[in-house]
Amino acid sequence: MNTANEQKDRARLERIAHRAMIEHGLVPDFSKEVLAELKTTGEPSTLPDVPGLVDLRTVLWCSLDNDASRDLDQLTAAEMMENGNVKLLIAIADVDAVVKKGSAIDLHAQQNTTSVYTAAEVFSMLPEKLSTNITSLNFGYDRLAVVVEIEIADDGSIVDSSFCRAIVRNKARLSYSSVAAWLNNKDSIPMEIKLVDGMEESLRLQDATAEKMRRLRHIHGALVFETIDAKPIFSGDTLMDIIPDPRNRANGIVEDFMIAANSVTARYLASMDYVSVRRVVSTPKRWDRIVSIVAGHGTTLPSQPDSIALEKFLVSSQKADPLRFPDVSLSIIKLLGSGDYVVQIPGSTVEGHFGLAVKNYTHSTAPNRRYPDLITQRIVKAAISGRPSPYSVEELTALAQHCNSAENAANKVERQMVKSAAAILLEKRIGEQFDAIVTGAAGKGTWVRITNPPLEGRLNSGFKGLDVGDTLRVQLTSTDVERGFIDFKRVD
Repeated sequence: MNTANEQKDRARLERIAHRAMIEHGLVPDFSKEVLAELKTTGEPSTLPDVPGLVDLRTVLWCSLDNDASRDLDQLTAAEMMENGNVKLLIAIADVDAVVKKGSAIDLHAQQNTTSVYTAAEVFSMLPEKLSTNITSLNFGYDRLAVVVEIEIADDGSIVDSSFCRAIVRNKARLSYSSVAAWLNNKDSIPMEIKLVDGMEESLRLQDATAEKMRRLRHIHGALVFETIDAKPIFSGDTLMDIIPDPRNRANGIVEDFMIAANSVTARYLASMDYVSVRRVVSTPKRWDRIVSIVAGHGTTLPSQPDSIALEKFLVSSQKADPLRFPDVSLSIIKLLGSGDYVVQIPGSTVEGHFGLAVKNYTHSTAPNRRYPDLITQRIVKAAISGRPSPYSVEELTALAQHCNSAENAANKVERQMVKSAAAILLEKRIGEQFDAIVTGAAGKGTWVRITNPPLEGRLNSGFKGLDVGDTLRVQLTSTDVERGFIDFKRVD
């Protein structure tokens, strides 16, 4: 056995990940300046000495996240109002209270713009002393937050919203898996919920409210997708498997609430005449190919982009063939294209988010792990207090462009590392055949995805005439762990 194979899988993947970060222009390690600044960084005072700071520690806040998540960006709560509407509360960790604009820590975060999640290691945007402790909304601790309050009508529409700075306390640290199992009547109520008076009612109200909001968004053309993320499984330092990581009902609660928070934040900043960074997903350029794929399933779409018509097809497709729906979702997601950050000047018009069917959208709810959210938080805090924005239009324009580039780089690192991990598992499976779907077809190559394990690879022969969404049979021909290459050929 050669030296590379003798290495522990985790150590091998960590080394490859560090190299990939550097190759894509990202910084894998914190500088001496960041570490020195970190030593002098303590928790901000949560005493109400900030003008307008609201004490919301009695609210039944809870966090919903993955089992292993340690950087808790948001808390949620829901309360019935006297008029029959629901008061939805979303607390977002006040990272800006600790990470000041222009500091060494801020400049590192600005360089990478995002946390990068790989099979063996997480490259956090902020040092863990902050993201998993001081600026994390951890259970049982008083924390500073920016809170958005949204009034939701019975049909799921947004009636009103407001913003404030507040002190909050996480009353229940919950996981998606346990809450989803409970809501679906597959398991008993999680003890963390049971121990807090009123928390069960709050969670059920959150679930019901999220469902109403989701239903209304879909009526307006928000697209429903189901994709399969890959989750590496280790036993100690040995990679054992890569399995699908499905989304569940509890994921949906948080997603729907964050979509609402991001939408009202974008509108709030525009109404207050602040320049902001928007998140846009443009009208798809390859609508003709989407029309072709959908026609293959017996449905005719309009010749011009129409999110409502596409959403109706997606809903019917999910009901008719739930096992193949992830393949349909992936094909259309690839053709919709990725999102971009753009600067919105009050009075000007920017594209909305085609996939979510909203005209006003930003990223604001994850400032521990996404730099555009920290930028937005600083502008929101300025708006709340009536201060000028901490950013000029020129600064925001440059930052938006950089965030687009860095996000693309981070995505490439994450994709490469999934394939490097998969290559370890597939080293002994050369020659095996798999069912696949085309996920990319361009001059630079044709890419296919298999489902077991869930991964993408390059099709090196037999790709003539193929396009995104086509299905085929492929044979694994080679793997390269170091470069994250997985190669297939078409089997006639």
